[in-house]
Amino acid sequence: MSFVDTTSTVKLNTGAEMPLVATGSGVGFDPAAQAAAPQWLLTALQAGYRHIDTAAIYGTEAAVGEAVRKSGIPRHEIFVTTKLPLNGFTRVKQSFEHSLKQLDLEYIDLYLLHSPTPIAYEDGNHFPTNPDGTTRVDNSISIHDVWADMEALLETGKVKAIGVSNFSPKTLEPLLKKAKVVPAVNQVELHPYLVQEDLRQYCKSKGILLTAYTPSGRETVRNDPKVVELAAKYNVTPTQLVLGWHLARGVPFITKSTNVERQKENLKLPVVAAEDVKQINALDRGERIQSKQFWVNGTLFGWTSEQYGW
Repeated sequence: MSFVDTTSTVKLNTGAEMPLVATGSGVGFDPAAQAAAPQWLLTALQAGYRHIDTAAIYGTEAAVGEAVRKSGIPRHEIFVTTKLPLNGFTRVKQSFEHSLKQLDLEYIDLYLLHSPTPIAYEDGNHFPTNPDGTTRVDNSISIHDVWADMEALLETGKVKAIGVSNFSPKTLEPLLKKAKVVPAVNQVELHPYLVQEDLRQYCKSKGILLTAYTPSGRETVRNDPKVVELAAKYNVTPTQLVLGWHLARGVPFITKSTNVERQKENLKLPVVAAEDVKQINALDRGERIQSKQFWVNGTLFGWTSEQYGW
C-alpha cells in the first residue's frame, strides 16, 4: 500500500508554501487544558507537523508560541495560522497585535477572519447575547471595512497572508467585489458528511485554497459502515482513511490529537484510490457536526443558515 507524503506543501495565491497537514490547538475554555497544550503541541512538532492552527478564542496562542520556541526548529520551517476574535470586526489592528504578543513570534504566516458574522464587540466577552440567548450582532459593520483593515495588516510585514473561515460563495461575493487582496485560504468544516464540492470548486476558481477543519467528522463519520469497510481494505484506522481522502481531493486539513502515537498515526495516510474517493464522496448529506452545539433559536452566533449561505 502506498502512503501520502504528508510533509508536502501547497502554494497559496501569495506564493507562500503552506504545509498540507496542520495540527489544531483548540481545547475548549478549560484553563487546565490550555496550560497543558504546550507539551502536546511540542510532541506534534517533534512527530513532523510543520503547521499549527490556533485562534484568539482558543486561548492557546501563547502555548503555540512556546512550543515553536522550545522545538528548536527554525521559525521559517513552521507555518503558524491564527484568527481574528469573533467579536473583533471593529478592532482588527488591536486584535492582531494582541495575538502577535500572545504568540511571542516575529510574524504570523496566516491570519484569518474567523467568521463572516459581525458579532458585536463587548470587552472580555466573545459572545455577547440578546435577551433570547442568541448572539448579539452588529449588522451595520461593513465587510469591506473589515477586510480593508485585514489588508492593511499585510503592510506591517508582521503577517504573510490573510484569509477567511466559515465563508460561503454568498458571503465571499460581497467581500471580493471591493477586495484588493483575494483571501489566500477559506477554512471550513469539511468531511465525508459535508463534502462541500461546490464550495471547493468556487474557491478554486477564485484562487482561494479551501481547507478543512473537523476533517474526520468525529465518531459520527468514523463509525459509518462504508468508512469502516474502506479503512479495513487499506488496513488503516477510519481517521487515517478519511484524512487520506482529503488529500486525494487536494484539500489540506487541520487535525488534532494530544496523544503522541495518534499524532504520528495521523501523518501516515494511505493514497486513496479514485473509486474509493467517489464512494466516500457519496456519503455527503450536508451535515454540520462541529457547530451543532452552538445553535440557539435557529441561529449560529447570531446568523441563520440563509445568512451564512448554507
